[in-house]
Amino acid sequence: MQEPMSNMRREVLEIPDAVDRLLTRDLGTIDAAADTLRQSSPAFLATVARGSSDHVATYLKYASELLLGVPVASLGPSIASIYDTPLKLKQAACISISQSGKSPDIVAMAQSATDQGALTLAITNDPVSPLAEASQHTIDIHAGPELSVAATKTFVNSAVAALLLLARWKGDVELMAAIHTLPDQLAQACQTHWPNLRDALDGHSSIFTLGRGPSWAMSNEAALKFKETCQIHAESYSSAEVLHGPVSIVGADFPVLGLTAADAAEDALVEVADAIAAKGAKVFVTSDKCKTAERLEHIRTDHPLTDPISLITSFYAMVERLATARGINPDTPRHLKKVTQTR
Repeated sequence: MQEPMSNMRREVLEIPDAVDRLLTRDLGTIDAAADTLRQSSPAFLATVARGSSDHVATYLKYASELLLGVPVASLGPSIASIYDTPLKLKQAACISISQSGKSPDIVAMAQSATDQGALTLAITNDPVSPLAEASQHTIDIHAGPELSVAATKTFVNSAVAALLLLARWKGDVELMAAIHTLPDQLAQACQTHWPNLRDALDGHSSIFTLGRGPSWAMSNEAALKFKETCQIHAESYSSAEVLHGPVSIVGADFPVLGLTAADAAEDALVEVADAIAAKGAKVFVTSDKCKTAERLEHIRTDHPLTDPISLITSFYAMVERLATARGINPDTPRHLKKVTQTR
């Protein structure tokens, strides 16, 4: 008898269709927001988010700085919700990211940014949410209902929406074309679920995840999901930082996951992964360039900035299987609920 499939696995498998929905429905709102950004030419971007959405914001930060040369700062929502302090944001565009659009602190910071004269945009799965009401432009990610507490398709669609916004702002034809080829590539990625990494994690309760540049955002998301779905203590580091102290706790067979795109940071991350593997750790990396670390199967896309989206899709497919193998229901992690109402 076939075992029932978790909601999380269903939603991972839906990622290609969810991205396709985003890319075929209501692109006018993204174009309108991109046109406004182009016309206003903000001096910097500010992001407002928590949890997985904040990892999308980190991805957006690197993409904005690499594509447009526009710096990005992360705003602490409590500056508005707890401390009630206005920020000088007249020269900024403020992008708030929230799957539900309901968290009071995110809404408060978005409303404060609007009140202080920033150009405000919301990226959300609920276009009539309080966050949408507090913002001047709203981008509906069209992910559809997500039943698992662990966010997967909403994370991916938020990241794709953010990247498409930047691509259209810049008018980057090559990147826009790469984004529109993602659904087929993500269909392959969600079937690529890293059994060698799962096997190596047997009996382990801690792991390091590594990234660099845009892939560091995915490393952060991976560390959160290890904790959330598998009760594995995971710490995420930039590969530029891990040798500056954290590597001291690495012992024989200590598991390490390195996520790297085919970009300018790949060689540097692989060098660090190989160095840690040489110390006896069990290191896995999404690159064909590794010598001591073990290669993970990976699906490359048509642009270095879309590669991280493929990587996190494969990670989600892996971590759901890891959780169920450990006897943990990934749909209902202990102590957690779908929408966190942070003040």
